[in-house]
Amino acid sequence: MTTHDTRDPDATAARTALAGGRPTLLVEVVAARGSVPRGLGTRMLVGADGVRGTIGGGHLEWQVLQRARELLARDGTPATEWPLDWPVALGPSLGQCCGGALTLRFSPLDAATMAAWTDPPVRLRLQLHGAGHVGRAIVRLLADLPCQVLWVDERDKEFPSEPSPPHIERLVSEAPEAEVGLGRPGDAYLVLTHRHDLDLRIVEAILRRGDFGFCGLIGSATKRARFEHRLRERGIPASTLSRLTSPIGLPGLTGKEPAVIALSVVAQLLQRTSG
Repeated sequence: MTTHDTRDPDATAARTALAGGRPTLLVEVVAARGSVPRGLGTRMLVGADGVRGTIGGGHLEWQVLQRARELLARDGTPATEWPLDWPVALGPSLGQCCGGALTLRFSPLDAATMAAWTDPPVRLRLQLHGAGHVGRAIVRLLADLPCQVLWVDERDKEFPSEPSPPHIERLVSEAPEAEVGLGRPGDAYLVLTHRHDLDLRIVEAILRRGDFGFCGLIGSATKRARFEHRLRERGIPASTLSRLTSPIGLPGLTGKEPAVIALSVVAQLLQRTSG
């Protein structure tokens, strides 16, 4: 993967809010014990014009939003009051079944909080080949996840007109199979271009690398069988061919709509690459 901007989507939203001068509070889970909706380090942005992220939903989040909006409505909360920590026992205080306890920290979104911002761990590094209907649907799902995506296609006009988030880099390439070399060991690859011959070239390049974490090819069992035959003829060993995932998507989840395929594939990627 190239060294493009890897900021997480929440950080991008925070910087946008800060640059726009919109008063915003950062709510963070700074301590957690027992069963809690979200863990240590979870963040949520609350502004007068909306909310970004979640600390777990339910009655806890409703109370947090009320408190955050009250703080935003104040005229000039003294700097000495920040940050404001709020310890919460979920069972006794809110009647929630979780039963754990956590501490929430309220801070104004400013240069200091942005300087202290740490990105969450990258959940997925993906090289995605194909900007057709399924590729675009997959990217929409990944827009809000802390991941790194290199999105490759030969056709510049196939990419949507609206820009992608900073963690999703677009690459127009006359030889997409050559871009496989940009990946790092353990990266995931998805191949879903507009031509079977191009799919074959890209898959061959991935399999010859051998250090991929996941190699997925869109298509039917018949397509896989034909690809396997051709790849064996080109010297790809059976042990490597067995690591090719095709068809892609979680077994048992049916439907050929791009959105359904994308949901199934992204769930499969997260399942295969977690841990």
